[in-house]
Amino acid sequence: FVSIASAGGTVPSTPPPHKEIMSAPNPASSGLFLNGQRETGQDVRVGNVTAALAVANIVKSSLGPVGLDKMLVDDIGDVLITNDGATILGQLEVEHPAARVLVDLAQLQDHEVGDGTTSVVIVAAELLRRGNDLVKNGIHPTTIISGYRTALKAAVAYLKRDMVMSVSALSDDHLIQAAKTSMSSKIIGKESDFFARLAVDAVKSVRMRSSAADLAGAGAAAGGVGAGAGAAAGGSEAAASASAAAAAVAPPAEGGAGAGAAEAPAAAAAAGSTTDPAAATKKEKVRYKYPLSAIHILKAHGKSSLESHLIDGGFAINAQRAAQGMPTAVESSGDGQPVKIAMLDMNLQRHRMAMGVQVIVKDPAEIENIKKREMDITKERIRKIIDAGARVVLTTKGVDDLCMKYFVEAGVIAARRCNKDDLKRLAKATGGKVVTTMADMEGNETFDADCLGTCDAVREERIGDGEMIYAYGCGGGGASTIVLRGANEYMLDEMDRALHDSLCVVKRMLESNTLVPGGGCVEAALSVYLEEFATTLESREQLAIQEFADALLVIPKTLAVNAAKDSSELVAKLRAHHAKSQRDDCDDDTLKHTGLDLINGEIRDNLAAGVVEPAISKIKSLRFATEAAITILRIDDRITLNPAAQQ
Repeated sequence: FVSIASAGGTVPSTPPPHKEIMSAPNPASSGLFLNGQRETGQDVRVGNVTAALAVANIVKSSLGPVGLDKMLVDDIGDVLITNDGATILGQLEVEHPAARVLVDLAQLQDHEVGDGTTSVVIVAAELLRRGNDLVKNGIHPTTIISGYRTALKAAVAYLKRDMVMSVSALSDDHLIQAAKTSMSSKIIGKESDFFARLAVDAVKSVRMRSSAADLAGAGAAAGGVGAGAGAAAGGSEAAASASAAAAAVAPPAEGGAGAGAAEAPAAAAAAGSTTDPAAATKKEKVRYKYPLSAIHILKAHGKSSLESHLIDGGFAINAQRAAQGMPTAVESSGDGQPVKIAMLDMNLQRHRMAMGVQVIVKDPAEIENIKKREMDITKERIRKIIDAGARVVLTTKGVDDLCMKYFVEAGVIAARRCNKDDLKRLAKATGGKVVTTMADMEGNETFDADCLGTCDAVREERIGDGEMIYAYGCGGGGASTIVLRGANEYMLDEMDRALHDSLCVVKRMLESNTLVPGGGCVEAALSVYLEEFATTLESREQLAIQEFADALLVIPKTLAVNAAKDSSELVAKLRAHHAKSQRDDCDDDTLKHTGLDLINGEIRDNLAAGVVEPAISKIKSLRFATEAAITILRIDDRITLNPAAQQ
């Protein structure tokens, strides 16, 4: 593989010894006509690994429940304080092409799983470092890549067979434990009991049945490793959730079946195969999806973070009444008629002629008639909206004073300059549609009453420094709002990021019904298993698999170091417990759940302690990290083109 990048700046006149300048075409010497700089062999590999390690070292100290935060200051002085791996790397301007692969890796993990962005970068960098050491010792990169792929396959198979806990009906306890584990390293970790319950309630409130298309997509995704990545790149929430769920949704088969055997029944059931009775039974089970795009997060200054709240079955929008004469609340009438909401993406202002249109008037009296007609056009539009039954009108554009008068007289709440994405969510919540034009097929202007959303009540309430419009008892379902309170903008932004990670974790748990113990447990168990597995191979790949096993220990080691504990002693104890648990004569099933307790600096049964993660998070982070490391290890030539000369 050849990596070609375009570099800014000029090429030095005296290049380093390992680089060659190819600005003067000399077919006799190289046969290449490139105006640039070339780096080959081990030199480019060392450069790539050094860049990747530099990126990983930035986020290394922020891993774990006692990780530290980073302060990022941009060119105009805006400050961002966070310990979310994907956010940190997303803010950095990384120029090195190999280091950019790790930045993209963190973004992919964030889209696919939502959590584990820091650990996936650290594991990928460690795999690269150890792979580079093997190359220095004379092992060919192809052998290392083959060994890494074998190790990944064996690790995922062991994980699904022995580590994954299949929970047929997840209780709230499991979900809350997973959410608390996710937010333990974030700013809201101290109030994790409160926010974990908030996250679980919010995700459950947007539950909807998966359509046949979603299930077919899930079945197709179960067959291939890369399907999940494609769904995330496509940006479709439903496709990403379906493919991600399928990757780890199959419960481990009894008797030690491998990864392929565990995934097969889920794929068959999702595809609708009825030949196998087991598949037919699974097909009858109702699958649900939880679209996180339906959860609206609003941030409001003031009060304590513990006064954040979820509006279940309701929706809040960051807007206020356009005029003081409008009512502050609209309730459903006594005869059971709901409040109807019109959501518009058009101007409600006095009609003006389009640019470039000229009206030539001979009689000056006609000017008044033209002005009057302009006013009447807008009045008729508003009359049609109100006659359709709308008692609340929200628009993304402006509402001028003339139109406001009609709304005030009709006792309608109108709000202008609303966020378009918020209106789309509100339309979904209330069962309405966002109207972009009132023109119909005949060229007349009409307003369809079917486009109105319904709810029980709409009120304007004061939150912090401003007002927000709340819609209660939304008729459409499938949307809810979390209102976050906090001292300042930095705190609210970090709370938002932490809550997003927790929401993603709860969503993945609900969709896949599988979990694994956290706190370095999975990595230590896989490390012990892969070391044993490596000795069963009689090829040179054995060395690469042993290095893969050692690389996984970087997670428990980093966790211990960040907690100011003795990492060597803790990791040694952890490995000893897992080695004992994997022996045939071991009768203590809880040993395989052993992980780190970073507060007290000891090891414990993390499953019993409630430190759990979605299985899909571990499986996908292993796959992504390995693929990223392989991508960079395959590069043995880099050609950097000189910038084109300015004319």
